[in-house]
Amino acid sequence: MPFTVTPAKAGVSGADALQLDMARGGYTYVMTNKPRGVIYIGVTADIATRAQHHRNGTGSTFCKKYGLTRLVLVEPHDDIRLAIAREKALKAWKREWKIRLVEEANPDWRDMSDVIF
Repeated sequence: MPFTVTPAKAGVSGADALQLDMARGGYTYVMTNKPRGVIYIGVTADIATRAQHHRNGTGSTFCKKYGLTRLVLVEPHDDIRLAIAREKALKAWKREWKIRLVEEANPDWRDMSDVIF
């Protein structure tokens, strides 16, 4: 059986590799179709690729169904676990709180995809 090494994890195996993967950063993000429109909250380790998937209609069934192609908020996190916790918290928020969060960071609800690509 041939031995292979994954470059990003060379010298790391088993539980250590899983811990290393979890410690990598991540992002929480908000997609919409228009200002104050339908809101989708997600989490990813690769915001540029994920946003592109949503724009192409391959990101999520929900985004595709409602035409959510506008990335209006991105929050970076040093650890993917923090990003996941933030996503869960944001999903529990009232709609008006989510709108306020976006408007404080991006009052015009402009698409931030151009900034990250």
